[in-house]
Amino acid sequence: MPQLALGLVCRLHDLPMPESVTLKLVAPVGKHSDRPLLIYLPGMDGSGELFGLQSAGLRPYFDIRCLVIPGDDLSSWERLAFQTVQLIRRETGSAPVYLCGESFGACLALRVVALAPALADHLILINSASSFHRFPWLHWVANLTPWVAPPLYQTSTLGSLPVLANLSRISEANRQALVRAMEAVSQGSAAWRLALLSQFRLEPLQLQRVAAPTLLVASLGDRLLPSLEEAQRLAALLPNSRIYPLPHSGHASLLEDGVNLKAILAAVGFLPLAERDGQRQNSTNRQAPLAS
Repeated sequence: MPQLALGLVCRLHDLPMPESVTLKLVAPVGKHSDRPLLIYLPGMDGSGELFGLQSAGLRPYFDIRCLVIPGDDLSSWERLAFQTVQLIRRETGSAPVYLCGESFGACLALRVVALAPALADHLILINSASSFHRFPWLHWVANLTPWVAPPLYQTSTLGSLPVLANLSRISEANRQALVRAMEAVSQGSAAWRLALLSQFRLEPLQLQRVAAPTLLVASLGDRLLPSLEEAQRLAALLPNSRIYPLPHSGHASLLEDGVNLKAILAAVGFLPLAERDGQRQNSTNRQAPLAS
């Protein structure tokens, strides 16, 4: 039975999905085991490749890993979180862990810290998609996606770009990278991930147990989801959190030319010391005003 059909049968009959393709962590700028570990959990594309714009600036400060979710993966939230926890534990050693999730990846990061509250020393959530289930039109999109003819699906994927991103703030090269990442996800897997977002709820996660300092980055120009409102909701649940607003950004903010995650982390005191010629050098950790 094809994976898409199998997934639909399991959903309709409330059956567990069979074992899916294994996730992996990749080091986009090489391994640096003497630095704090930054784990990036990607959005719906699942590739981690779109973090490239930010990883170069973060390289002196972190040992960076990007989670890769195969384009045909049909894992449940439980399996995604369990595999991610296991992967991080294999990488950590004694290094502090900075867990960074964007959109779909922010939901996964919340599932990870719910499963292992002490795993992350710092938590960074960027435009969390945890509000997805509160919008009926997004449920409609999630339910329709498995049944759309493939050519129409491809067309609709490209047509969603102005909603997903503020294209005026993204270079042509990064636009093309975004398109390639979206096209790499199979229609069945995209439908499955949208279904996961439709099922995602914050209430069972008991986020009050998460003591890690948490940064909630929220785009005020997000056309897909109310990211600032959701950040405020998350701030009420996470006891050690703060909000950093991006006044002009869209949902895919990390692809924008004017968004620098290193500078954001420095502004809120999240940036560790930098590595220069084998020695740690002081980084600039100035406190910036934060929305509440």
